[in-house]
Amino acid sequence: MKIAMWSGPRNLSTAMMYAFGNRSDCAVVDEPFYAAYLAKTGLDHPMSAEILRSQHQDPQVVASALSGDNPDGKPVFYQKHMTQHMIDGVPREWMKDAKNVFLLRHPARVIASYAAKRENPTLEDIGFPQQLALLKKVRDWGRDVVIVDSHDIRENPEDALRKLCNDIGLDYDPAMLSWPKGGHKDDGVWAKHWYGAVWNSTGFAGAEGPLPEVPDNLQPVLDAALPIYEEMKSQKR
Repeated sequence: MKIAMWSGPRNLSTAMMYAFGNRSDCAVVDEPFYAAYLAKTGLDHPMSAEILRSQHQDPQVVASALSGDNPDGKPVFYQKHMTQHMIDGVPREWMKDAKNVFLLRHPARVIASYAAKRENPTLEDIGFPQQLALLKKVRDWGRDVVIVDSHDIRENPEDALRKLCNDIGLDYDPAMLSWPKGGHKDDGVWAKHWYGAVWNSTGFAGAEGPLPEVPDNLQPVLDAALPIYEEMKSQKR
């Protein structure tokens, strides 16, 4: 089984990778198209040079690896993907052979968290329109999609993970509820910039509090992202 988990940044995506990575039957990969995305766009991200050196920059090579044999002979291959990396020229056909899961988070929380690490994010930076486009493409192929909201995972991790596993046809494993402190061996090189909080964790944080205030200069980003989030959330089972 291959699981393609699609989210924008700051969406609980790393904690989800750690949850699946703590299963004995599961291999994981962390944002495999990141270097290809930077190479094609020329964007200046934190640690760009290190990222470009750490991964294949040819997206076709990456796609072939994702659709090939699972790493280490594991029966499950969990792939953590960022929707904003799927620009023109990045293959999508390989997705037909994966269980495609779409991980949502309220855009106010995403914007506040992202802006603390990289200033002035755009709508494209946080990946909402790309996430909806990918969801529609998978549906157009006649494939099932699974939608999960990070709010539900934080509120009740066991129930949410049991439901997710059931929806993708995978036995639930209670090992998913915790992981060793200090990161995962398959973290991308960018982890030291972005993953501080989850490195210090051993499980999912508790339920989220009130929505954060979004600064005035980022309100247009929130206004554009919110209806996209609501559209996807409305399709959650």
